[in-house]
Amino acid sequence: MFASAVGAVLLLGACAADPGQASPSAPAPSTGAAAAASPGSSAAPEAERRSANARVVARVPLSAPFDGHEAWGTDLAFQGDYAYVGNYEGFTVHDISDPTKPKVVTRVVCPGGQNDISVTGNLLFLSVDDPRDGDTCDSSPGDPLGGWEGVRIFDISDKAHPRYVKSLATACGSHTHTLVPAKDDPGKVYLYVSSFGPDENSSTCKPPHDSIAIVEVPVAAPAQAKIVAQPLLFTDGGADDDTRPGATSGCHDITVYPEKDLAAGACIGNGILMDISDRVRPKVLQQITDTENFSIWHSATFSNDGKRVIFSDELGGGVAPACDAKTGPDKGADAVYDITGDRKLERRAYYKLPRYQTATENCVAHNGSLLPVPGKTIMVQAWYQGGVSVVDFTDPDHPKEIAYVDPAPLSASGDEPQLGGSWSAYYYNGYIYSSDITKGLDVIAVDDPLTDPAKKVTTAELNAQTQVAYPE
Repeated sequence: MFASAVGAVLLLGACAADPGQASPSAPAPSTGAAAAASPGSSAAPEAERRSANARVVARVPLSAPFDGHEAWGTDLAFQGDYAYVGNYEGFTVHDISDPTKPKVVTRVVCPGGQNDISVTGNLLFLSVDDPRDGDTCDSSPGDPLGGWEGVRIFDISDKAHPRYVKSLATACGSHTHTLVPAKDDPGKVYLYVSSFGPDENSSTCKPPHDSIAIVEVPVAAPAQAKIVAQPLLFTDGGADDDTRPGATSGCHDITVYPEKDLAAGACIGNGILMDISDRVRPKVLQQITDTENFSIWHSATFSNDGKRVIFSDELGGGVAPACDAKTGPDKGADAVYDITGDRKLERRAYYKLPRYQTATENCVAHNGSLLPVPGKTIMVQAWYQGGVSVVDFTDPDHPKEIAYVDPAPLSASGDEPQLGGSWSAYYYNGYIYSSDITKGLDVIAVDDPLTDPAKKVTTAELNAQTQVAYPE
Protein backbone atom coordinates (compact mmCIF):
# COMPACT_ATOMS: atom_id res chain seq x y z
CA MET A 1 0.00 0.00 0.00
CA PHE A 2 2.93 2.35 0.39
CA ALA A 3 1.68 4.07 -2.74
CA SER A 4 1.53 7.38 -1.02
CA ALA A 5 5.24 7.37 -1.88
CA VAL A 6 4.58 8.02 -5.57
CA GLY A 7 1.99 9.01 -8.19
CA ALA A 8 1.38 9.23 -11.96
CA VAL A 9 0.01 10.45 -15.28
CA LEU A 10 -0.75 9.59 -18.83
CA LEU A 11 0.06 9.88 -22.43
CA LEU A 12 1.49 7.85 -25.20
CA GLY A 13 4.05 5.85 -23.29
CA ALA A 14 7.58 6.38 -24.41
CA CYS A 15 8.15 2.78 -25.36
CA ALA A 16 11.71 1.83 -24.64
CA ALA A 17 12.15 -1.62 -26.12
CA ASP A 18 14.14 -4.00 -23.96
CA PRO A 19 14.75 -7.31 -25.67
CA GLY A 20 16.12 -8.77 -22.48
CA GLN A 21 15.47 -12.40 -21.66
CA ALA A 22 15.15 -14.05 -18.30
CA SER A 23 18.42 -14.97 -16.73
CA PRO A 24 18.72 -18.54 -15.46
CA SER A 25 17.27 -18.84 -12.00
CA ALA A 26 19.76 -19.32 -9.24
CA PRO A 27 19.33 -22.77 -7.72
CA ALA A 28 17.35 -22.48 -4.53
CA PRO A 29 18.23 -24.73 -1.62
CA SER A 30 15.76 -27.57 -1.33
CA THR A 31 15.22 -27.08 2.36
CA GLY A 32 11.68 -28.36 2.66
CA ALA A 33 9.04 -26.80 4.85
CA ALA A 34 10.32 -28.45 7.99
CA ALA A 35 13.66 -26.69 7.74
CA ALA A 36 12.21 -23.19 7.87
CA ALA A 37 12.54 -21.20 11.06
CA SER A 38 9.23 -21.51 12.87
CA PRO A 39 7.66 -19.19 15.41
CA GLY A 40 9.80 -19.55 18.49
CA SER A 41 13.02 -20.05 16.55
CA SER A 42 15.74 -17.45 17.07
CA ALA A 43 17.50 -18.29 13.81
CA ALA A 44 17.35 -15.54 11.21
CA PRO A 45 17.25 -16.63 7.57
CA GLU A 46 20.51 -15.84 5.79
CA ALA A 47 19.70 -17.26 2.35
CA GLU A 48 16.68 -17.91 0.15
CA ARG A 49 14.55 -20.74 1.50
CA ARG A 50 11.82 -22.70 -0.18
CA SER A 51 9.70 -25.75 0.40
CA ALA A 52 10.78 -28.89 -1.44
CA ASN A 53 7.74 -28.70 -3.74
CA ALA A 54 8.42 -25.15 -4.99
CA ARG A 55 11.16 -23.74 -7.19
CA VAL A 56 11.91 -20.54 -9.09
CA VAL A 57 12.15 -21.45 -12.78
CA ALA A 58 12.86 -17.99 -14.22
CA ARG A 59 13.76 -14.49 -13.14
CA VAL A 60 13.54 -11.36 -15.28
CA PRO A 61 15.41 -8.55 -13.52
CA LEU A 62 14.35 -4.94 -13.74
CA SER A 63 16.48 -3.13 -16.30
CA ALA A 64 16.76 0.28 -17.95
CA PRO A 65 14.76 2.42 -17.98
CA PHE A 66 13.31 0.79 -14.86
CA ASP A 67 16.58 0.75 -12.92
CA GLY A 68 16.24 3.88 -10.81
CA HIS A 69 16.03 4.03 -7.02
CA GLU A 70 12.22 4.10 -6.93
CA ALA A 71 11.46 2.05 -10.04
CA TRP A 72 9.37 -0.26 -7.89
CA GLY A 73 7.48 -3.19 -9.39
CA THR A 74 3.79 -3.35 -8.47
CA ASP A 75 0.75 -5.31 -9.64
CA LEU A 76 0.26 -7.90 -12.39
CA ALA A 77 -2.33 -8.72 -15.04
CA PHE A 78 -2.37 -11.47 -17.69
CA GLN A 79 -3.78 -12.09 -21.12
CA GLY A 80 -2.99 -14.97 -23.46
CA ASP A 81 0.79 -15.32 -23.70
CA TYR A 82 1.50 -12.00 -22.00
CA ALA A 83 2.06 -10.76 -18.48
CA TYR A 84 1.77 -7.05 -17.72
CA VAL A 85 3.63 -5.69 -14.71
CA GLY A 86 3.03 -2.27 -13.21
CA ASN A 87 5.93 -0.14 -12.04
CA TYR A 88 6.19 3.28 -10.43
CA GLU A 89 7.95 4.34 -13.64
CA GLY A 90 5.43 2.81 -16.06
CA PHE A 91 4.71 -0.80 -17.02
CA THR A 92 6.35 -3.80 -18.70
CA VAL A 93 4.92 -6.24 -21.24
CA HIS A 94 6.39 -9.75 -20.92
CA ASP A 95 6.05 -12.59 -23.42
CA ILE A 96 5.36 -15.68 -21.29
CA SER A 97 4.60 -18.13 -24.09
CA ASP A 98 7.40 -20.18 -22.51
CA PRO A 99 6.99 -19.49 -18.78
CA THR A 100 10.50 -20.78 -18.09
CA LYS A 101 11.98 -18.26 -20.53
CA PRO A 102 9.92 -15.06 -20.32
CA LYS A 103 11.06 -12.17 -22.49
CA VAL A 104 10.57 -8.43 -22.19
CA VAL A 105 8.54 -7.15 -25.14
CA THR A 106 8.69 -3.50 -24.08
CA ARG A 107 8.93 -1.24 -21.07
CA VAL A 108 6.62 1.77 -21.31
CA VAL A 109 7.87 4.82 -19.44
CA CYS A 110 4.98 6.67 -17.80
CA PRO A 111 5.95 7.61 -14.22
CA GLY A 112 3.43 7.57 -11.42
CA GLY A 113 2.58 5.49 -8.39
CA GLN A 114 1.34 2.88 -8.12
CA ASN A 115 0.47 2.17 -11.71
CA ASP A 116 -1.88 -0.56 -10.51
CA ILE A 117 -2.77 -2.42 -13.69
CA SER A 118 -5.53 -4.37 -15.45
CA VAL A 119 -6.16 -5.51 -19.03
CA THR A 120 -9.09 -6.53 -21.17
CA GLY A 121 -9.26 -7.01 -24.92
CA ASN A 122 -6.98 -4.38 -26.47
CA LEU A 123 -7.12 -2.09 -23.44
CA LEU A 124 -4.83 -1.58 -20.47
CA PHE A 125 -5.65 0.58 -17.46
CA LEU A 126 -3.29 2.15 -14.90
CA SER A 127 -4.07 3.77 -11.55
CA VAL A 128 -2.29 6.95 -10.52
CA ASP A 129 -2.30 7.93 -6.85
CA ASP A 130 0.48 10.48 -6.68
CA PRO A 131 -0.02 14.06 -7.86
CA ARG A 132 1.57 15.02 -11.20
CA ASP A 133 1.89 18.41 -12.91
CA GLY A 134 -0.08 17.19 -15.92
CA ASP A 135 -1.77 14.17 -17.43
CA THR A 136 1.03 13.13 -19.79
CA CYS A 137 3.71 10.48 -19.45
CA ASP A 138 6.43 13.11 -19.53
CA SER A 139 4.92 14.96 -16.56
CA SER A 140 6.76 15.62 -13.32
CA PRO A 141 5.74 15.35 -9.66
CA GLY A 142 3.04 17.92 -9.01
CA ASP A 143 1.41 19.90 -6.22
CA PRO A 144 0.62 17.40 -3.44
CA LEU A 145 -2.60 19.30 -2.71
CA GLY A 146 -3.78 19.79 -6.26
CA GLY A 147 -1.85 17.80 -8.84
CA TRP A 148 -3.35 15.46 -11.43
CA GLU A 149 -4.28 11.93 -10.29
CA GLY A 150 -6.61 9.32 -11.75
CA VAL A 151 -6.82 6.58 -14.39
CA ARG A 152 -4.89 6.27 -17.65
CA ILE A 153 -5.96 4.14 -20.61
CA PHE A 154 -3.70 2.52 -23.21
CA ASP A 155 -4.40 0.61 -26.43
CA ILE A 156 -2.29 -2.59 -26.40
CA SER A 157 -3.32 -4.05 -29.74
CA ASP A 158 0.37 -3.71 -30.67
CA LYS A 159 2.11 -5.26 -27.67
CA ALA A 160 5.48 -3.78 -28.61
CA HIS A 161 4.08 -0.27 -28.94
CA PRO A 162 1.25 0.45 -26.47
CA ARG A 163 -0.54 3.69 -27.34
CA TYR A 164 -1.90 6.17 -24.82
CA VAL A 165 -5.60 6.88 -25.38
CA LYS A 166 -7.10 8.91 -22.56
CA SER A 167 -6.86 10.01 -18.94
CA LEU A 168 -9.56 10.58 -16.34
CA ALA A 169 -9.02 12.56 -13.15
CA THR A 170 -10.73 11.02 -10.12
CA ALA A 171 -11.26 12.44 -6.64
CA CYS A 172 -8.33 11.58 -4.37
CA GLY A 173 -6.64 9.85 -7.29
CA SER A 174 -6.79 6.13 -8.03
CA HIS A 175 -4.91 3.98 -5.56
CA THR A 176 -6.30 0.86 -7.21
CA HIS A 177 -9.06 0.07 -9.66
CA THR A 178 -11.13 -3.01 -10.39
CA LEU A 179 -12.25 -4.11 -13.85
CA VAL A 180 -15.98 -4.96 -13.85
CA PRO A 181 -17.62 -6.46 -16.96
CA ALA A 182 -20.93 -4.89 -17.82
CA LYS A 183 -23.98 -7.06 -17.39
CA ASP A 184 -25.33 -8.38 -20.71
CA ASP A 185 -23.19 -5.94 -22.72
CA PRO A 186 -19.81 -7.25 -23.91
CA GLY A 187 -19.13 -3.88 -25.53
CA LYS A 188 -18.72 -2.13 -22.20
CA VAL A 189 -16.65 -2.46 -19.03
CA TYR A 190 -16.57 -0.49 -15.82
CA LEU A 191 -13.75 0.47 -13.49
CA TYR A 192 -14.40 0.76 -9.77
CA VAL A 193 -11.82 3.32 -8.64
CA SER A 194 -10.64 3.06 -5.04
CA SER A 195 -8.93 5.97 -3.31
CA PHE A 196 -8.56 7.37 0.19
CA GLY A 197 -6.83 9.96 2.35
CA PRO A 198 -8.75 13.26 1.96
CA ASP A 199 -7.15 16.49 3.14
CA GLU A 200 -8.94 19.72 4.12
CA ASN A 201 -6.25 21.71 2.30
CA SER A 202 -6.51 19.77 -0.95
CA SER A 203 -8.28 21.17 -3.99
CA THR A 204 -8.90 17.69 -5.43
CA CYS A 205 -9.39 15.50 -2.38
CA LYS A 206 -11.40 17.21 0.32
CA PRO A 207 -13.32 15.30 3.00
CA PRO A 208 -15.77 13.72 3.20
CA HIS A 209 -14.57 10.98 0.88
CA ASP A 210 -16.98 8.09 1.47
CA SER A 211 -17.33 7.04 -2.15
CA ILE A 212 -15.73 5.33 -5.14
CA ALA A 213 -15.72 6.54 -8.73
CA ILE A 214 -17.23 4.35 -11.43
CA VAL A 215 -15.80 4.77 -14.93
CA GLU A 216 -17.67 3.45 -17.97
CA VAL A 217 -15.48 2.38 -20.89
CA PRO A 218 -16.87 1.48 -24.35
CA VAL A 219 -14.30 -1.13 -25.40
CA ALA A 220 -14.50 -0.17 -29.08
CA ALA A 221 -14.25 3.55 -28.33
CA PRO A 222 -12.13 3.95 -25.16
CA ALA A 223 -11.59 7.66 -25.82
CA GLN A 224 -15.25 8.06 -24.83
CA ALA A 225 -14.64 6.68 -21.33
CA LYS A 226 -16.28 8.76 -18.63
CA ILE A 227 -17.15 8.79 -14.94
CA VAL A 228 -20.80 7.76 -14.70
CA ALA A 229 -21.30 7.45 -10.94
CA GLN A 230 -19.72 8.16 -7.59
CA PRO A 231 -21.79 6.07 -5.18
CA LEU A 232 -21.70 6.78 -1.45
CA LEU A 233 -20.61 3.65 0.41
CA PHE A 234 -20.34 4.91 3.96
CA THR A 235 -22.39 7.13 6.23
CA ASP A 236 -19.85 7.99 8.94
CA GLY A 237 -19.39 11.51 7.69
CA GLY A 238 -16.19 10.90 5.79
CA ALA A 239 -14.06 10.36 8.87
CA ASP A 240 -10.46 11.16 8.01
CA ASP A 241 -9.04 9.93 11.31
CA ASP A 242 -7.87 6.48 10.28
CA THR A 243 -6.56 5.88 13.81
CA ARG A 244 -10.14 5.61 15.05
CA PRO A 245 -11.38 1.99 14.83
CA GLY A 246 -13.86 1.59 12.01
CA ALA A 247 -13.22 5.06 10.59
CA THR A 248 -12.92 5.15 6.85
CA SER A 249 -12.09 7.77 4.27
CA GLY A 250 -12.37 5.70 1.11
CA CYS A 251 -11.42 2.23 -0.12
CA HIS A 252 -8.05 0.64 -0.71
CA ASP A 253 -9.12 -2.23 -2.94
CA ILE A 254 -12.29 -3.88 -4.22
CA THR A 255 -12.60 -7.44 -5.52
CA VAL A 256 -15.64 -8.28 -7.63
CA TYR A 257 -17.20 -11.64 -8.48
CA PRO A 258 -19.49 -10.65 -11.38
CA GLU A 259 -21.02 -14.12 -11.80
CA LYS A 260 -22.23 -13.92 -8.21
CA ASP A 261 -23.12 -10.20 -8.38
CA LEU A 262 -20.91 -9.69 -5.32
CA ALA A 263 -18.03 -7.44 -4.38
CA ALA A 264 -15.84 -7.30 -1.28
CA GLY A 265 -14.26 -4.00 -0.40
CA ALA A 266 -11.20 -3.49 1.78
CA CYS A 267 -11.76 0.07 2.92
CA ILE A 268 -8.95 0.98 5.34
CA GLY A 269 -11.02 0.99 8.55
CA ASN A 270 -13.43 -1.78 7.65
CA GLY A 271 -14.45 -4.48 5.22
CA ILE A 272 -17.66 -4.38 3.21
CA LEU A 273 -19.77 -6.84 1.23
CA MET A 274 -21.69 -5.40 -1.73
CA ASP A 275 -24.39 -6.43 -4.17
CA ILE A 276 -23.30 -5.31 -7.65
CA SER A 277 -26.22 -6.69 -9.65
CA ASP A 278 -26.63 -3.07 -10.79
CA ARG A 279 -23.06 -2.29 -11.80
CA VAL A 280 -23.33 1.49 -11.41
CA ARG A 281 -25.37 1.35 -8.20
CA PRO A 282 -23.53 -1.05 -5.86
CA LYS A 283 -25.40 -1.69 -2.65
CA VAL A 284 -23.55 -2.20 0.64
CA LEU A 285 -24.91 -5.31 2.34
CA GLN A 286 -22.72 -5.17 5.43
CA GLN A 287 -19.80 -3.31 6.98
CA ILE A 288 -17.52 -5.10 9.43
CA THR A 289 -14.72 -3.92 11.68
CA ASP A 290 -12.03 -5.75 13.63
CA THR A 291 -10.74 -3.36 16.25
CA GLU A 292 -8.69 -6.09 17.92
CA ASN A 293 -6.52 -7.32 15.05
CA PHE A 294 -7.05 -5.46 11.75
CA SER A 295 -5.24 -2.19 11.08
CA ILE A 296 -5.52 -1.54 7.30
CA TRP A 297 -8.12 -3.55 5.40
CA HIS A 298 -6.15 -4.07 2.22
CA SER A 299 -7.62 -6.64 -0.18
CA ALA A 300 -10.11 -9.51 -0.53
CA THR A 301 -10.44 -12.85 -2.32
CA PHE A 302 -13.63 -14.90 -2.70
CA SER A 303 -13.76 -18.68 -2.61
CA ASN A 304 -14.77 -20.16 -5.94
CA ASP A 305 -18.28 -20.99 -4.69
CA GLY A 306 -18.73 -17.42 -3.45
CA LYS A 307 -19.55 -18.61 0.08
CA ARG A 308 -16.40 -17.29 1.72
CA VAL A 309 -14.09 -14.27 1.51
CA ILE A 310 -10.52 -13.84 2.72
CA PHE A 311 -9.58 -10.30 3.75
CA SER A 312 -5.98 -9.18 4.31
CA ASP A 313 -4.60 -6.67 6.80
CA GLU A 314 -1.65 -4.56 5.64
CA LEU A 315 -0.43 -3.59 9.09
CA GLY A 316 2.34 -1.01 8.77
CA GLY A 317 1.40 -0.10 5.19
CA GLY A 318 3.83 -2.55 3.62
CA VAL A 319 7.01 -0.98 4.99
CA ALA A 320 7.13 -2.48 8.49
CA PRO A 321 8.62 -5.80 9.69
CA ALA A 322 5.25 -7.20 10.79
CA CYS A 323 6.12 -10.92 10.50
CA ASP A 324 7.83 -11.24 13.87
CA ALA A 325 7.10 -12.67 17.30
CA LYS A 326 6.17 -9.28 18.73
CA THR A 327 3.44 -8.72 16.14
CA GLY A 328 2.06 -12.23 16.57
CA PRO A 329 -0.08 -14.54 14.40
CA ASP A 330 -3.30 -12.52 14.14
CA LYS A 331 -2.11 -9.04 13.10
CA GLY A 332 -0.90 -8.24 9.59
CA ALA A 333 -2.63 -11.46 8.62
CA ASP A 334 -5.54 -12.84 6.61
CA ALA A 335 -9.00 -13.20 8.12
CA VAL A 336 -11.39 -15.83 6.77
CA TYR A 337 -15.10 -14.93 6.70
CA ASP A 338 -18.12 -17.02 5.78
CA ILE A 339 -20.86 -15.40 3.71
CA THR A 340 -24.08 -16.63 5.27
CA GLY A 341 -27.30 -17.46 3.44
CA ASP A 342 -28.65 -14.00 4.18
CA ARG A 343 -25.38 -12.50 2.84
CA LYS A 344 -23.75 -11.56 6.11
CA LEU A 345 -20.09 -11.92 7.02
CA GLU A 346 -19.04 -14.13 9.93
CA ARG A 347 -15.37 -14.50 10.85
CA ARG A 348 -13.92 -17.98 11.15
CA ALA A 349 -10.13 -17.75 11.57
CA TYR A 350 -6.89 -15.88 10.94
CA TYR A 351 -3.90 -17.01 8.91
CA LYS A 352 -0.37 -15.61 9.20
CA LEU A 353 2.85 -16.57 7.46
CA PRO A 354 4.32 -19.37 9.66
CA ARG A 355 7.95 -18.17 9.49
CA TYR A 356 9.33 -15.26 11.43
CA GLN A 357 11.21 -12.74 9.30
CA THR A 358 14.09 -10.54 10.41
CA ALA A 359 13.79 -7.01 11.78
CA THR A 360 15.06 -5.59 8.46
CA GLU A 361 12.39 -7.24 6.29
CA ASN A 362 9.14 -5.49 5.44
CA CYS A 363 6.58 -8.29 5.63
CA VAL A 364 2.79 -8.37 5.83
CA ALA A 365 -0.17 -9.91 3.98
CA HIS A 366 -0.46 -8.59 0.43
CA ASN A 367 -1.89 -9.46 -3.00
CA GLY A 368 -2.81 -13.00 -4.03
CA SER A 369 -5.26 -15.12 -6.02
CA LEU A 370 -6.91 -18.54 -6.08
CA LEU A 371 -5.47 -21.61 -7.73
CA PRO A 372 -8.23 -23.27 -9.80
CA VAL A 373 -8.31 -26.53 -7.84
CA PRO A 374 -11.78 -28.17 -7.93
CA GLY A 375 -13.39 -28.55 -4.54
CA LYS A 376 -10.63 -26.62 -2.78
CA THR A 377 -9.92 -23.05 -1.70
CA ILE A 378 -6.19 -22.73 -2.30
CA MET A 379 -4.60 -19.33 -2.58
CA VAL A 380 -1.16 -18.01 -3.47
CA GLN A 381 -0.19 -14.80 -1.74
CA ALA A 382 2.62 -12.24 -1.67
CA TRP A 383 4.13 -11.24 1.68
CA TYR A 384 6.71 -8.67 0.54
CA GLN A 385 10.07 -9.88 1.93
CA GLY A 386 8.22 -12.79 3.52
CA GLY A 387 8.08 -14.14 -0.03
CA VAL A 388 5.37 -16.14 -1.78
CA SER A 389 3.14 -18.58 0.10
CA VAL A 390 0.57 -21.12 -1.14
CA VAL A 391 -2.13 -21.76 1.47
CA ASP A 392 -5.04 -24.20 1.69
CA PHE A 393 -8.09 -22.41 3.14
CA THR A 394 -10.50 -25.27 2.42
CA ASP A 395 -10.91 -25.87 6.14
CA PRO A 396 -11.62 -22.25 7.12
CA ASP A 397 -10.82 -22.87 10.77
CA HIS A 398 -7.41 -24.39 10.08
CA PRO A 399 -5.69 -22.79 7.06
CA LYS A 400 -2.45 -24.58 6.20
CA GLU A 401 0.55 -23.63 4.09
CA ILE A 402 1.34 -25.99 1.20
CA ALA A 403 4.40 -24.40 -0.39
CA TYR A 404 6.55 -21.29 -0.23
CA VAL A 405 9.55 -19.40 -1.59
CA ASP A 406 11.14 -17.09 0.99
CA PRO A 407 13.95 -14.85 -0.36
CA ALA A 408 17.02 -13.82 1.57
CA PRO A 409 16.74 -10.51 3.43
CA LEU A 410 17.84 -7.48 1.41
CA SER A 411 19.62 -6.12 4.49
CA ALA A 412 21.79 -7.94 6.98
CA SER A 413 20.96 -7.76 10.67
CA GLY A 414 21.83 -4.32 12.02
CA ASP A 415 21.95 -2.69 8.59
CA GLU A 416 19.49 -0.10 7.31
CA PRO A 417 16.27 -1.85 6.18
CA GLN A 418 15.54 -1.83 2.45
CA LEU A 419 12.08 -1.89 0.91
CA GLY A 420 11.44 -4.91 -1.29
CA GLY A 421 9.90 -8.33 -1.75
CA SER A 422 6.88 -9.71 -3.56
CA TRP A 423 4.15 -7.13 -4.18
CA SER A 424 1.78 -9.51 -5.97
CA ALA A 425 1.80 -13.25 -6.54
CA TYR A 426 -0.82 -14.79 -8.85
CA TYR A 427 -1.41 -18.21 -10.38
CA TYR A 428 -1.82 -18.22 -14.17
CA ASN A 429 -1.94 -21.27 -16.43
CA GLY A 430 0.31 -23.62 -14.52
CA TYR A 431 2.75 -21.22 -12.85
CA ILE A 432 2.93 -18.60 -10.12
CA TYR A 433 4.11 -15.17 -11.22
CA SER A 434 5.53 -12.82 -8.59
CA SER A 435 6.21 -9.12 -9.09
CA ASP A 436 9.18 -8.33 -6.87
CA ILE A 437 9.44 -4.65 -5.97
CA THR A 438 13.16 -4.29 -6.60
CA LYS A 439 14.15 -7.45 -8.50
CA GLY A 440 11.59 -7.87 -11.27
CA LEU A 441 9.43 -10.80 -12.37
CA ASP A 442 9.81 -14.27 -10.83
CA VAL A 443 8.18 -17.41 -12.23
CA ILE A 444 7.59 -20.18 -9.69
CA ALA A 445 6.60 -23.80 -10.27
CA VAL A 446 4.83 -25.80 -7.57
CA ASP A 447 4.55 -29.58 -7.86
CA ASP A 448 2.23 -31.01 -5.24
CA PRO A 449 -0.75 -33.41 -5.32
CA LEU A 450 -2.94 -30.74 -3.75
CA THR A 451 -2.21 -28.11 -6.37
CA ASP A 452 -1.50 -30.21 -9.48
CA PRO A 453 -5.17 -30.29 -10.63
CA ALA A 454 -4.92 -26.54 -11.27
CA LYS A 455 -2.53 -27.26 -14.15
CA LYS A 456 -5.44 -28.63 -16.17
CA VAL A 457 -7.24 -25.27 -16.16
CA THR A 458 -6.39 -22.66 -18.81
CA THR A 459 -7.44 -19.05 -18.39
CA ALA A 460 -7.56 -16.56 -21.26
CA GLU A 461 -7.25 -13.49 -19.06
CA LEU A 462 -6.55 -12.75 -15.40
CA ASN A 463 -7.14 -9.60 -13.43
CA ALA A 464 -6.94 -10.93 -9.89
CA GLN A 465 -9.48 -8.46 -8.48
CA THR A 466 -12.03 -9.60 -11.10
CA GLN A 467 -12.79 -13.17 -10.15
CA VAL A 468 -14.07 -15.68 -12.69
CA ALA A 469 -15.41 -19.08 -11.66
CA TYR A 470 -13.51 -22.24 -12.54
CA PRO A 471 -15.11 -25.71 -12.94
CA GLU A 472 -15.72 -27.58 -9.68
